[in-house]
Amino acid sequence: MTARLKGVLFDLDDTLIDWSGVELSWRELEARHLAKVLAFLNQKPLNSQVNLGRLVDLYSQRTREAWAQARKDLRAPNMPEILLTTLAEVGVAGADIYRKEILDAYDWSAVPGTVVFSDVPPMLKTLRDSGVKLGIVTNASQPMSLRDAELEAHGLIEYFSDCRLAAADAGFLKPHPRIFAEALSRMDTAPAETIFVGDNPVADIGGAQGAGMRAVLRLTGRADFDAAAGRTARDRASAAAYKRDLLDTQRSLASLDELPAILDAWYPGWQNYGE
Repeated sequence: MTARLKGVLFDLDDTLIDWSGVELSWRELEARHLAKVLAFLNQKPLNSQVNLGRLVDLYSQRTREAWAQARKDLRAPNMPEILLTTLAEVGVAGADIYRKEILDAYDWSAVPGTVVFSDVPPMLKTLRDSGVKLGIVTNASQPMSLRDAELEAHGLIEYFSDCRLAAADAGFLKPHPRIFAEALSRMDTAPAETIFVGDNPVADIGGAQGAGMRAVLRLTGRADFDAAAGRTARDRASAAAYKRDLLDTQRSLASLDELPAILDAWYPGWQNYGE
């Protein structure tokens, strides 16, 4: 008997939210938010007269180091921990007692230049109206409590009451099976009842398939097939062969408008579930 479609999990960045229009560098963006953190700390009885440039430099370095290690063991970098550690290194003693207030002061929001892909809202509505649960699994080092501000600003949070999961909260990065298992638990769906849609051929597609789900690659023109080739047990061939294998199947799409046809093949009658 064919399993019913009960859930669709999405990657966030460059799958739901388009980052191609962002002009600020990551360092410039972080400097804006770290300046707000220092302004908050300067109001507290702490030794917080810290040079912003020094803080940004060290925070950027510690973040790069965390990501370099994460690529080896898939343990997710944790932005709040990196920030608190960096503050201690630059001489802000006792900042950890203001952990929540510091994250509030950091004031993360939708990044200027980001937009929701135009095909996203109609497809989310179609899936929701068909009784399909929706979730997000992102490799963000920021906790989902911060990324939620972006979802709210972009008008997406209403669709994802079942699961919003950041790697920082799960402790592991995609493609590690633990983060997918946590998402499935939150969705209360089995792998055979759930598909994953993402733009990264290794983290999203390979990871979801390794967790027992079907997966669909969202083509944005930004996926690094050269880096992906040969990095999974499933495919040790060249980048060109890896790309051809993905593009020649129903597991890839240029627009979410193509998703219903894929679901029709995998889960016949899925659009009638909500009736």
